Amino acid sequence: MQSIKLDIVSDVVCPWCVIGYKRLELAMAELEGELQFDIDWHPFELNPDMPPEGENIVEHITRKYGITEQASAENRARMAEIGKGLGFTFNMTADRRIYNTFDAHRVLHWAREQGQQQPFNLALFAEHFTEGNNPSDPAVLRRVAEALDLDPAQVDAVLQSDRYAEAVRAEERHYMEAGIHAVPGFVINQQYLISGGQEPETFVKAFRRIAQEAA
Repeated sequence: MQSIKLDIVSDVVCPWCVIGYKRLELAMAELEGELQFDIDWHPFELNPDMPPEGENIVEHITRKYGITEQASAENRARMAEIGKGLGFTFNMTADRRIYNTFDAHRVLHWAREQGQQQPFNLALFAEHFTEGNNPSDPAVLRRVAEALDLDPAQVDAVLQSDRYAEAVRAEERHYMEAGIHAVPGFVINQQYLISGGQEPETFVKAFRRIAQEAA
């Protein structure tokens, strides 16, 4: 069976990254038996200068994008509705906070070495968007590790050092220099880019076309 290499550039506090991945899942299900996928996730920080305590979601979004509180609320409601249709719960109430994710990405780099990067990443989506937690919180990262039968002491070892810091920054630079300045970005066979949370049929058409070209 023909294999597709798929590099996903993403941040765990990006709602469209969740939506994009859930739509990707539907596309991959449609192509089951036709194509197989080798997936790797790569870091992107939406809020690299965010302080450790984070910022209220409404204050952050209205300032960053220059929109009204009403528009922000409407956007969150729209996300929740899209998520519901995809089987994912967004609880993005007005009291939620946005966080920096550098430490989360360092732990995700470690999880990649353990063969658990994807489930770890998906668990952090749920921790942040469904449960309202800080994905860089050591307690959250330890809890996810334990749920995946990984050693939480190793999470502490990563967080209490600068391990993987340069590796994460190098990956961030690589994809920024490749022209990815917003996420999600889906890089197919290291040649083609699909940006944003596209509909499943967009992925299906692209994968089939690229597979035919590769053949």
